[in-house]
Amino acid sequence: MEKKKFYITTAIAYASKKPHIGNTYEVVFTDAVARFKRMQGYDVFFLTGTDEHGLKIEELAEKEGVTPKEHVDKVAGEIKDICRSMNISYDRFIRTTDEQHEKVVQKIFNKLYEQGDIYKSSYEGLYCTPCESFWTESQLKDGKCPDCGREVKPAHEEAYFLRLSKYQKWLEEYIESHPEFIVPESRKKEMLNNFIKPGLQDLCVSRTTFKWSIPVTFDPKHVIYVWIDALSNYITAIGYDPDGSSEEFKKYWPCDCHVIGKDIMRFHSIYWPIMLHALGVEIPGKLFGHNWILFGEDKMSKSRGNVIYADDVVEAFGVDGARYYLLSEMGLNADGSITYESLIERYNSDLANTLGNLVNRTVAMTNKYFGGEIKAVDEEAPVDDELIKLALETPVKVAEFIGQYRMADAVESIMVLARRANKYIDETEPWVLGKDPARAGRLSTVLYDLLETIRFLGVILGAFMPETSVKILDMIGAEDGARVLDSLTTFGGLKAGGRVGQAVPLFARIDAEKFIEEANAKMAAMAKAAAEEEAKEGFEPPALGEEITIDDFAKVELRVAEVKACEKVKKSKKLLCLQLDDGFGGRQVVSGIAQWYAPEDLIGKKIILVANLKPVKLCGVESNGMICAADAPDGSARVVFPDQSLPNGAKLR
Repeated sequence: MEKKKFYITTAIAYASKKPHIGNTYEVVFTDAVARFKRMQGYDVFFLTGTDEHGLKIEELAEKEGVTPKEHVDKVAGEIKDICRSMNISYDRFIRTTDEQHEKVVQKIFNKLYEQGDIYKSSYEGLYCTPCESFWTESQLKDGKCPDCGREVKPAHEEAYFLRLSKYQKWLEEYIESHPEFIVPESRKKEMLNNFIKPGLQDLCVSRTTFKWSIPVTFDPKHVIYVWIDALSNYITAIGYDPDGSSEEFKKYWPCDCHVIGKDIMRFHSIYWPIMLHALGVEIPGKLFGHNWILFGEDKMSKSRGNVIYADDVVEAFGVDGARYYLLSEMGLNADGSITYESLIERYNSDLANTLGNLVNRTVAMTNKYFGGEIKAVDEEAPVDDELIKLALETPVKVAEFIGQYRMADAVESIMVLARRANKYIDETEPWVLGKDPARAGRLSTVLYDLLETIRFLGVILGAFMPETSVKILDMIGAEDGARVLDSLTTFGGLKAGGRVGQAVPLFARIDAEKFIEEANAKMAAMAKAAAEEEAKEGFEPPALGEEITIDDFAKVELRVAEVKACEKVKKSKKLLCLQLDDGFGGRQVVSGIAQWYAPEDLIGKKIILVANLKPVKLCGVESNGMICAADAPDGSARVVFPDQSLPNGAKLR
């Protein structure tokens, strides 16, 4: 019987720089889905790759003194290395500089133009280079790009446009009549209410102000802009061609699921379906918009010194330790948070203590009491039934969660079974049974049930922790037929008379204090290097704000104060609570500078205080004023320290 197909993709990574661990989450998530679908018997095609055109790459290459192609070749190589290090099982890695992709993108552009869905006009608006996005004044947030928060620049140029407005009604009706198309539900509501129903503006799809992209064949001073270029990868990679598509395309399209970050849902839920509809191509089955992995509460950036790369995590925790953390940390409806403290805690608790300890001591006891032989079930007891029932339920739960893209729930259900097996050891006390020859039948049952439960864990983990899966199944002597998902419909796949291997620790506990000390030193060095790099490039001060009068300024009381005591606010990672001698009896001020200053850095220092600011409560702590700090070129905040000889309470004029 022919296998049922399953086509899944990641968003292609922008080849501007090496991606950090948060960017890597998406490809690990998608890999776990693809592996599990293969285990279920699907004919899976898993696509990932790199988006390699655009102004930003052109500018970066010029800065580095290389060609754009040399730059993207280097970054694409780094991304492939990350995929290898994370054990990613993609079927194809597409690059938008691939010759075949570029040719088909030109054909797509031409077809849309010839049928009137693309037209020539001019654009005047505001442009964000990092996001490669145009914005209107009303769309800005605090005068900056609403997506990344960076500065935007005025832009005016001749351009080609895609008629999004023509298809607005169709798109709205399609999304509302296909509730499974955009998940989770919150993303669907956001797209409909914030972007589609207010009215779609036609989309700029060509540029003339840079050259590093695919030329428009009939108007070569224009290059095809990112949306048609990058989004088309999902169909060009499997052989789509307006003049006649390949058998591979006919086999795998429509895509079952595009796995994308929540920040690019707009492009995939509006531009992409309209492009496909205009081309007469079927719409993908699902868009899954995942959340972000943050460092603590912040997005990762070199200037903050909090960037963590996949290879760093793999070096410290192993590939499966890294995969496990990413897959278990991200819930469906909230951003995930990576810190070294939480990474070590989850690794030591779940992997070393729970899973690793379960496998190690079960195999060790089998060797100790039965010379490594797997004995048949003999004397049974009611306590066995609960473990067996949960073991049989777990693969079903995992399949349901994977089908709903609830990855963290799938991983947790596996760990629930591992914890239950450890509890079963405590309940049955095999070390006590082993002392009584008359209880050998009961001991053989207990150890068989444990080994069989471990087989269930080993098989299911193949999608999430493939190397660990093989190690576990090898250690318990599972035969080939007992290593497949279909074998988990019955409890009893391990053959009596088989033999286990030697008990080898799967995960070594990590010394948290030592590791964090070394990690903090690395992050500090990274922040320093980023600051030095920013300084070399020069600092461009932000634009001045609205003019004020001398009377406005006179209302602000700036006073010199001395920090007498300082401590972190318990409920926040960003706030410090400072006790100040302000010359008037003292006061307490809370400031969001904990990521740049330790309490001991400030004690004894003179600072500048906004003394007449209305009191507020921050994380439940009262703050009576504000200390003055400046934005540094590296993105950090730096406290302004006045002359230390000034008396406390002195007024600034």
